Amino acid sequence: MGLDRNKLHSKRYKEQKQNNPRYRLKPDEAEIIHEYRRAKHECEKEGLDPSTLHSGWIKNKNASLYFKLPKKEEEDYKKLFKELVQDLENYSPSYKKIKRKKINDGHLFFCCPSDLHIGKLCRTFVSGQEYNNQIAVIRALQGVRGCIQKAEGFNIDKIVFLLSGDLLHVDGGQTTTKGTIQQTDGLFSDNFIIAKKLMVEIIEILLTIADVHLMFTAGNHDHVTGFLMAQVLQAHFRKSKNITFDIDYTMRKYYTYGNVLVGSTHGDRIKWDLLPMLMADECRDWSCTKYRYMFTQHVHHKISNKDLIGCTIESLRSPSEADSWHHKSGYQSSNNKAIESFLFHKQFGQVARITHLF
Repeated sequence: MGLDRNKLHSKRYKEQKQNNPRYRLKPDEAEIIHEYRRAKHECEKEGLDPSTLHSGWIKNKNASLYFKLPKKEEEDYKKLFKELVQDLENYSPSYKKIKRKKINDGHLFFCCPSDLHIGKLCRTFVSGQEYNNQIAVIRALQGVRGCIQKAEGFNIDKIVFLLSGDLLHVDGGQTTTKGTIQQTDGLFSDNFIIAKKLMVEIIEILLTIADVHLMFTAGNHDHVTGFLMAQVLQAHFRKSKNITFDIDYTMRKYYTYGNVLVGSTHGDRIKWDLLPMLMADECRDWSCTKYRYMFTQHVHHKISNKDLIGCTIESLRSPSEADSWHHKSGYQSSNNKAIESFLFHKQFGQVARITHLF
């Protein structure tokens, strides 16, 4: 007796349906997916690529979903740094030792091109201000040269060059160290090389005036790549006898010049009131100096000098403009973009403040 094929297929279908019932989303699960699609739509409205999202929260009344997407490597960073190292090995220029005349009544020139944010992109039609790599490089060079010109007449026998945090706008790809997406001008690899060439040019300008001590402080935008930049610069100038480096990962750095103690930290972590105590605890020269100064960055604008017990604290201006987020939040001003430098006397402390405005 033959089997009815139609009945057999129907029987098998019913068995499969019973054993593997189709899963239906619960209302709260469907709502979460709806919220994700809405978040994706909002990203597209802001001109952001949803595929570059690092992480986030999607919430409703009944559930909260934290998502963390796998990191998408847009560029081969290992290849980038391998090429940089190879470049340094093939071309580490030989700098002749510069013999300088002894200056009895000298001054320390503290050069601070702060928060340059190479790779930052600001558009006039969005924030009313324009900023890109070309503008950043021009302002950095103009600012440093302008400060040097204004310092003419002072006998400079030492320069401290502050390799400030947030030299780069992102810490690889399109995000800061914490994963915040940024609007960028070009690829990160190009921006890194632009920043490296800019720093080399500035240091070479400073070396024509006096010996240089490079002091690195890590930022919140480029915590990792800023440190790598410091390492690259040290390798580039390894044959120079007229430059020294303080580029470890400590968050606060200090330099002693006669009766003067100068320090710096990025300013995104520690409250100002704690800085004098930290300076006294971390720096042995606290007890043998009279004039002490701590310079912070991060906020991009001038906060009035604060004279605390034993130490004066001041924030440094930045030459970078406000992007769309800062513009929407009201964090912008048209008259405070600048690069600053300071002059210190070994015996009398700070004797001049130099500001090059844009």
